[in-house]
Amino acid sequence: MSAPRVLVLRAPGTNCDEETAFAFEKAGAVAERVHVNRLIENPALHDRYQILCVPGGFSYGDDIAAGRILASRMDRHLSDMVDAFAHGQGDRLVLGICNGMQVLMRLGVLTSGVKTADRDVAPATLTWNNHGRFEDRWVHLAVDQTPCVFLKGIKQMYLPMAHAEGKFVAQDASALEDLRSQGRLALRYTTEGDQTVQSDVLPFPANPNGADANVAGVCDATGRVFGLMPHPERHIEATHHPFWTRRPEQPAEGDGMAMFRNAVEWFA
Repeated sequence: MSAPRVLVLRAPGTNCDEETAFAFEKAGAVAERVHVNRLIENPALHDRYQILCVPGGFSYGDDIAAGRILASRMDRHLSDMVDAFAHGQGDRLVLGICNGMQVLMRLGVLTSGVKTADRDVAPATLTWNNHGRFEDRWVHLAVDQTPCVFLKGIKQMYLPMAHAEGKFVAQDASALEDLRSQGRLALRYTTEGDQTVQSDVLPFPANPNGADANVAGVCDATGRVFGLMPHPERHIEATHHPFWTRRPEQPAEGDGMAMFRNAVEWFA
C-alpha cells in the first residue's frame, strides 16, 4: 500500500499540529493539517485519509473545559467522520495527543462499550490535576499488555507532558477494572527504570496529576483508537531528550518516534 494519509485536525488554539504532522511524515506518512471549519464545510474530505490525529494545544482556549468545544463541534457537525474512523470497517486509525485525548474522551470513543453502574455518567473522564495547576515536565511511562496499534513492541518511554486537566478518573472500580481487563489502560506513569505497570497511585511527580491507576493513555477495544496525555511528537529526535549531552551513547531516535512508525507500518 502507498503511504497512509494523515488528517491532522486543527482548530483555534491548536499549537502542536506542525510538530505532529512532521513526526508522521518522518515515519513515512503523508500528513495534512486541516482546519475543523474546512471539514465542516466539506465533510467528504475525510474520505482521503487513513489516520485521524487530534493534536495537542488549547483548542478554543479550553473554554468551559479542556477539549469540550472542539468535541462538541465534532459531535454536532462531524459525527459521521468520527464514526467512520473510530467504528468503521477497521481500516483506519485515530490518535489523540494531550488536548486531542481530552477531545476523544469527551466524544466517548476511548471508553465506548465499558460497563458502568450509572449509564448517565461517562465511564471515565479527564479532570484537573491534583494540585490544581498546569504541570509541565518529563515523565517515565510503562506500557501494559494491550491491543493498542501505536504501542506495539514498546515497553517504556520517556516523554514530556504539559497539561492542567489530564487526571484520568474512572466512574467507579468496576469501570476501571473493565478497561484494565480489556488492555485498554494501555499507558501508565511509572518511576525511572521501572517497566512494570502499577495500579496503586504513585506519588507526585512520578504520577504528575494523580490519575487513577497511573493512567496516561487509553485505547478502545480494537486498539485502533488511542489517546495519551504525554507528547510523543516532542521526543522524536535523540537530541530532544533533556539530558542528551550527558548520555554516553545516543539512540537512533527519540522514544516517541516508535509510535508514529507503528501507525505507518500498520498499513504495510
